[in-house]
Amino acid sequence: MSVLTHLLRCTGCGERIKPGEARSNFRCRTCSDLFEVEYPWSEGADGEAQEPYSASRPVAKNRPNPGALRYLWQERKTSTLSIDQSGVWRFRDLLPIVADERVVTLREGNTPLYEMPRAAEAVGMNWLLAKHQGMNPTGSFKDTGMTAALSVAVAAGFEWVACASTGNTSAAMAAYAARAGLRSLVLIPDGKIAWGKLSQAMDYGSTTLQLRTDFDGCVRVLAEIVERAPVYLLNSVNPYRLEGQKTPAFELLEQMEWQVPHHVIVPGGNLANVSALGKGFAEMKQLGFIRRVPKMSVIQAEGANPLYRWLQKGGHGQLEPVVAETRASAIRIGNPASWKKAARVIAATGGWCEQVNEREIALAKAEIGAEGIGCEPASAVTLAGLKKLVAAGRVGREEMVVLLLTGHTLKDSEYTIQYHRGELLTEAEMTGASEVERARHAALRHEPLVLDASADAVLKVLDSAATGARA
Repeated sequence: MSVLTHLLRCTGCGERIKPGEARSNFRCRTCSDLFEVEYPWSEGADGEAQEPYSASRPVAKNRPNPGALRYLWQERKTSTLSIDQSGVWRFRDLLPIVADERVVTLREGNTPLYEMPRAAEAVGMNWLLAKHQGMNPTGSFKDTGMTAALSVAVAAGFEWVACASTGNTSAAMAAYAARAGLRSLVLIPDGKIAWGKLSQAMDYGSTTLQLRTDFDGCVRVLAEIVERAPVYLLNSVNPYRLEGQKTPAFELLEQMEWQVPHHVIVPGGNLANVSALGKGFAEMKQLGFIRRVPKMSVIQAEGANPLYRWLQKGGHGQLEPVVAETRASAIRIGNPASWKKAARVIAATGGWCEQVNEREIALAKAEIGAEGIGCEPASAVTLAGLKKLVAAGRVGREEMVVLLLTGHTLKDSEYTIQYHRGELLTEAEMTGASEVERARHAALRHEPLVLDASADAVLKVLDSAATGARA
């Protein structure tokens, strides 16, 4: 008997199709909206929808047992099998999208949850946590989605995979394609990508093309390529990407001993990440693991803020793309593909969308660094946005908040170097900064000093630093 484990359901019109019926661009034939993966136990899956899950008969909604799964997931942590050591596939009972033997893994996931006492104090909160997805194999959260979607590509027999990218997606795709023995194509906007990210795609053997356009232009070109050639699309419009990217929600709950945080704050670029995490938390509630879901908020850079603008105008009609411009290159996206999904998650959970400027991003990144935790600029928008949510009374001092840090600090080392040399922000960008904020920037900058090779010279600096600390 041939059994399908899931369907693809259009998030717009609700049409359901079998996995093999999806178009190359993963858009609905009827309304052009995006799909999401639906299982027999998914919320909203009705009896009629279950019929296609089996070639011979309907499959009952046999919901997984939360207690048994929690025990199983913990047991897998001690296994030596690579599929069990993956923080994505350890939870494979809730993403049965590919056979175990087809899984391509670099042991992604299982990322740390850090306490942030100094940042909490700066924001005026009692407690603050950060889930650092930058600690994945290629240094960003994209690995969790790529292991899932690329495994599906392997199972489907593709030889070529491709993505348009601002950096992190290309690094993840190239690494997993290399691991699987597939060939990969990366389209990136010329001159608008951090070299640390581009170097990864090159190192992993990807065919890397810089196009004279922005990210959205790369997306348009790639859409035509996958229509004309047998190339598997691995951008976040691919619903299997989101199946992998939902698993940090499971990890987070497990790390918090299944206590639900009040608020989870996520950077907003192409907006698939908040969509995926929202799906993960919703499934946990649907299956009885938790009784409520956290509020989900998205923070965008002021220069790449189409969702923020749309919501400020009332959240009606179509999203108006913007010409994106921000140094936080991972979220420099003006026409996010998953905006409808993200808007639904924000509305359903009671969250918000906020924007932050370049000065606020730089300060937040330095404050996170002062905790001994490095992140790329796009990750730091979460802390910068949290400050605004607290100031507006949307987040209380006693609430338990988790920031999602999406990328490692080494993804964009040039940004960090320029900040500490005082070369990052222009005087125009510093306009409007209070004296307190300017002092905070100055205190967090640590430019290397050039000295004579003398112990006396070094000790003089130490004395000066100690005097400054006591002052």
